[in-house]
Amino acid sequence: MPAVRNRTLRLHGSIAQDIGTAILAGRYRPGDLLANEVQFSEHLQVSRTAYREAVRILSAKGFVSSRPKAGTRVNPRSSWNVLDPDVLRWIFENDPVDPNFVRELFELRQIVEPSAAALAAHRRTDTHLALLESALDDMESHGLAVEAGRVADRLFHETILEATGNGALGTLASGISAAVRWTTLLKAREGRMPRDPIPEHRAVHAAIVARDADMAFAAMTNLVGLAFQDITTIDPRIELA
Repeated sequence: MPAVRNRTLRLHGSIAQDIGTAILAGRYRPGDLLANEVQFSEHLQVSRTAYREAVRILSAKGFVSSRPKAGTRVNPRSSWNVLDPDVLRWIFENDPVDPNFVRELFELRQIVEPSAAALAAHRRTDTHLALLESALDDMESHGLAVEAGRVADRLFHETILEATGNGALGTLASGISAAVRWTTLLKAREGRMPRDPIPEHRAVHAAIVARDADMAFAAMTNLVGLAFQDITTIDPRIELA
């Protein structure tokens, strides 16, 4: 039974990804009414139940709204949860990535992460410090050009947001860390990183260990700024956006 359930969930997710990607690409525009479930399920050659579950996934991510007798309509872009890890995957797995969106992600990071690092410097616990140290060691051992290093990088950024002790900021942890992963993948798409980012991560860690909020803010500002510069060397369109 668990194997059947997992296959079913994968099917729902695959259908949601197909429709979500079409929405992101502009093939379905805000305000468009999707075909009814009978037409769509026949077109996709899936059951009506599978299609309905996919629509529920898209609705939870803010992409569509469904109403009885009114059908399923694409929501305005402002309603889309673009920080949802699945949505970020859909965006970055379908080239070319919109350079404006990449720039917006870095603007978000520059607004959120330095202040989070400063707050974490005041509120971190020994557990947080141990997680950060372990993540840094793994990043250093593996490098960010491979998945194990990127997983450690995600943990580093997630832990800082969680170390703020602020529940509202904590809800951003999965989205911010997913953004870190995908932009790092973009930088490493040729199999190597444009430079070693570990020293900047070590500087953030040292400031948080020292409980120096001003230093933590400055170190994280520098880390995100240099990461953005790395992206512009890989894709000049982003710099021109």
